[in-house]
Amino acid sequence: MHIWKPISAAVACASLLLSSSLASAADSVKVGFVTTLTTPAAVIGNDMKDAVDLAMEHIGGKMAGKPVDLIMEDDGFKPEIGKQKADKLVKQDNVDFVAGFIWSHVLLASRKSVLDAGKFLISANAGPSPIAGKLCHENFFSTSWQNDQTPMAMGEVLNQKGVKSIYIMAPNYAAGKNMVAGVERTFKGKVLGKDFTKWGKDAQLDFSAELAKAKASGAEGIFVFYPGKAGGAFIKQYTQAGLEGKVPLYTVFTVDAIALPKLQKGGLEGVLGTENTQQWSPDLDNAANKKFVGDFKAKHGRYPSFYAAQAYDSIMLIKSAVEAVKGDTSNMDGMRSAMKSANYESVRGKYTYGNNHMPIQNFYLRKVVKDADGNWTTKITKTVYTNHQDVYASECKM
Repeated sequence: MHIWKPISAAVACASLLLSSSLASAADSVKVGFVTTLTTPAAVIGNDMKDAVDLAMEHIGGKMAGKPVDLIMEDDGFKPEIGKQKADKLVKQDNVDFVAGFIWSHVLLASRKSVLDAGKFLISANAGPSPIAGKLCHENFFSTSWQNDQTPMAMGEVLNQKGVKSIYIMAPNYAAGKNMVAGVERTFKGKVLGKDFTKWGKDAQLDFSAELAKAKASGAEGIFVFYPGKAGGAFIKQYTQAGLEGKVPLYTVFTVDAIALPKLQKGGLEGVLGTENTQQWSPDLDNAANKKFVGDFKAKHGRYPSFYAAQAYDSIMLIKSAVEAVKGDTSNMDGMRSAMKSANYESVRGKYTYGNNHMPIQNFYLRKVVKDADGNWTTKITKTVYTNHQDVYASECKM
């Protein structure tokens, strides 16, 4: 568990009497953040944690003049652990907000614990279709996207490029199925093969058999969704299989700021020029994003990922809600209304919320390029969707 506090405040708290400490706790804003800080998937969770810590620095550790108690919890990449941590945060720590959640299956396992306790639930990444549709809730908000949207944008790109056939690969869990559903919803060509591979703590990282099938299929392109460590493993094997330059690779949530430094170090030049879709990119030209990216790079020596950008936004969304009610976190209606307005400086630029509290936002085509210093990063080449709303909003009764 990680609790963020300014050092001076921590020293001061140590000298207070118990009664004063309890009074101080009542005057704080309590935020729980659930992510993955162990297992190989911690590479994502740590990027999110770094962004949350940066957001806390940027706001001086306060919202509406109140100190923020940030409690960071590790879900261990397991739904049952994520639920346990969510239960702890709402029952034991009595937080006002629970944010985070990389994985759709972890979010789905944890949502009821948070929402039934009357707390706000802010997803900084996972966007499973049930939560956008029939399981939507007035106290749930997302600072990312609904899972299907990013691959839907890639399907449109494939159509625009005249690609007639693809081979699809994704991990076998909720988000993987949503990603495949998304690209199939918009892609007008043929799907010549499809593989769902094992996911979880012992996720499949050897894709040689699937790549051989993809090569034999005669598909004009390969579409994949492999986040985190699996993404790097896939890219390396794609190159080793001799598919580079023969069967173009189109990805979502695979080639990102987490994977690129490792791919560059490994000399996998074939990733340069590959394309992916996303609602955010480090080169988005707005003041909030420039500050976020600049300060993140200065502090950590690397580009932030979209995971980091969404985690940073989750803190800023919460801050906007707390400040709208002048720190009165018992005013749930006021905070909910403030969050629905999305009236804060998001790193993606201005966006709105749909009836299901999923962002209505732009999606971009990004190309992997070298920056002025020779580091591999992404650059926006076109806007695929403008103010795009997810397809499940119609199923939400709010």
